[in-house]
Amino acid sequence: MAKRARILLRVSSNQQLEADGDLTVQRQLVREYVEKQPDWILDEKEYFEGSSSGYKTAVAKRDVLQEALYDAEKGEYDILAAYKDDRIGRRMWEIGAYVMRLKSFGVEIYTVKDGCISPESDDIMGQMILALRYGNAQKSSSDTGMRVKDTAQKLVQKGKFMGGAAPYGYKLELSGEISKHGRALHGLVILPEKAEVVKYIYELSLNKEFGSVKIARILNEHEIYKKMAPRDIWKSGTITSILTNPIYAGYTAYKRRERINGRYRRLDSENWIISEKADESIRIIDSETWNRTQEKRRQRGEKYKKDTDEEAWKGIRKNTGELPLIDVIYCGYCKEKMTNGSKYNYWTIKATGEKRSCKIRIYKCQRAWQGALHDKTSQIRAERIEPLVLEPIAGYIGRLLKERDVWEQIEKNCVKKKEIKAGRVLKEKQELKKMQEKIAVMEKNIPDAMTGDYPLSLEELMELIRKYKEHAEKQEKAVIHQEIELKKADSVFMEQEKSLKKIPAWPEVFWNADAAVKRVLIHKLIERIEVKKTEIRILFKIDKEEYLSKRI
Repeated sequence: MAKRARILLRVSSNQQLEADGDLTVQRQLVREYVEKQPDWILDEKEYFEGSSSGYKTAVAKRDVLQEALYDAEKGEYDILAAYKDDRIGRRMWEIGAYVMRLKSFGVEIYTVKDGCISPESDDIMGQMILALRYGNAQKSSSDTGMRVKDTAQKLVQKGKFMGGAAPYGYKLELSGEISKHGRALHGLVILPEKAEVVKYIYELSLNKEFGSVKIARILNEHEIYKKMAPRDIWKSGTITSILTNPIYAGYTAYKRRERINGRYRRLDSENWIISEKADESIRIIDSETWNRTQEKRRQRGEKYKKDTDEEAWKGIRKNTGELPLIDVIYCGYCKEKMTNGSKYNYWTIKATGEKRSCKIRIYKCQRAWQGALHDKTSQIRAERIEPLVLEPIAGYIGRLLKERDVWEQIEKNCVKKKEIKAGRVLKEKQELKKMQEKIAVMEKNIPDAMTGDYPLSLEELMELIRKYKEHAEKQEKAVIHQEIELKKADSVFMEQEKSLKKIPAWPEVFWNADAAVKRVLIHKLIERIEVKKTEIRILFKIDKEEYLSKRI
């Protein structure tokens, strides 16, 4: 029976919609690919996304992908064909899950460039490769974004608003300007009522020295202000953003946060790009109040911040890694996804004066920490919850997977890590060699400097040689450090070879894996974990008895 194939097309900008643009080429290539398959029939319906980012837009918000999923569930087609895998998307975790969801409905994804990219539901390695595929696509989009940022920085310095959603207290209106691409540009306009809320927030922070969480709670309990909250609730993150955004003092800013591993991280103010002059038409808070607020917040932070800067810190830091249950663990009270709430404890050894720190791994309810009304437990230590969850998972893995496959992968990972460390040693040695060659050249020119036949005076040349020798000494230490790391990798690899001969049980392999590996396997088995103070509810993605009966 012939398989019904439908085409998926996606472009990232309006320019690609033109008659001779990317869309036309995509459609032609995919049609030709489908027509070459002897047992496929091209369905008249096709899925099209215009001006949609496969990197920034979540799968749940992409209507076309949801429509394709809905049609697949109804059994309307068997093949989804696209030009390249990045036409499906560029989000590492979400797209992999979407591909497997289509597969569960009997639909496979084929691309002109790579053929079938849909692994079987029991093909663990195939699913790993799928995750890597979209991990690379996500990185490619990130690199492109960096090139765009350079231009944006220059425009912000000139006071240009770079678009996006209007900050709280403002709305967007057409500015009357047209971009070089022919698009009408928008500008910020103050909303008087919300501007009063902004002023009240600054008053609470500056005059009463309240933190963001407390301010959020005050606003959520206020009869008027709670109705003016963005998205119906005041959160501490929103308050912090308002209190640190220079737009309220009339200054446009860029690079206040940075996207790292799919999540935005706030940057320190010294890394911001700020306009050279204030725009009085968008000023809500005077510059003096804004600056005093920043200083007050900094001073309050110093009360809790330990002396951990690189120059002063001479102790040992203990970093136990990432949390393997992130993205599947939820608060059992409000059903909000729990996030990383890890923190450090600091102490000083009296006998030696040495400073030390220890990281306490914590899962926290983001909703409770952002100031929303919440009862009972708002956080839980990883050391309490993880053993209770990982123990049954280790048992599952011992029955569901094959030892040989994992050991081959572990061995490959060890070899890869060793190659990376060897490359670092080589790189550091090459850098040291360059420095030594430059020093040798300069030393040969000392006689010329003594006679005045060299562009630099003898004193200048000797000072330059001294600085290069200092750098060379540091580089020698870097080489030694990398060589030690390489020897450690050799030692680990030898131990690994001994272990391969014994081949321990799968649960033992799981327990010894790092957090990243555990997290991948947990995502394959667990749908969600709901945690209360005295209760844990685990929802598995598969039925153990059904799965094992198919394998026996």
